[in-house]
Amino acid sequence: MHEDSVTIRKLHREDVAPLRRILQDTNFFSDEEIGTAVELMDIFLSDPNQNDYDLYTAVIATGEVAGYICVGPTPLTVGTYDLYWVAVNPEFQRQGVGKRLTLFADELIKSKGGRLLIAETSSQPKYESTRRFYITQHFQQLACIKDYYRRGDDLVVYGKYYSQ
Repeated sequence: MHEDSVTIRKLHREDVAPLRRILQDTNFFSDEEIGTAVELMDIFLSDPNQNDYDLYTAVIATGEVAGYICVGPTPLTVGTYDLYWVAVNPEFQRQGVGKRLTLFADELIKSKGGRLLIAETSSQPKYESTRRFYITQHFQQLACIKDYYRRGDDLVVYGKYYSQ
């Protein structure tokens, strides 16, 4: 699959079930985290006037849901956004889907006057591929907070600045 064969569109109601499966299949997210992700999908789909989250789905040529991204403005900031979720079906990882989603989010955020995108993850070895992904997508590590999640599990904060 070539990354150009991936279409990015706003989240649809019928995307929720396949995205829940993707979140489970990645083995990166706890049941509680998956519940939160689905809750944000429901908020996005149920309230067209909400401005806290933008959710977009990656769909391949066959119509299969390949992944999604959720970003939103950081409360009480000007031009700072959070990357809340990015997940790609393990079958399509390392094929450009995550890159396409991230590039799409970059353009969306810039179009809204965004100047900084923040992504957070764990220091656990399980998340090494996640940290590498952020670096390849031009994020810089901005902070590491020791024992944030629990002893031995640090919070690693990445940021991507956009030139204005």
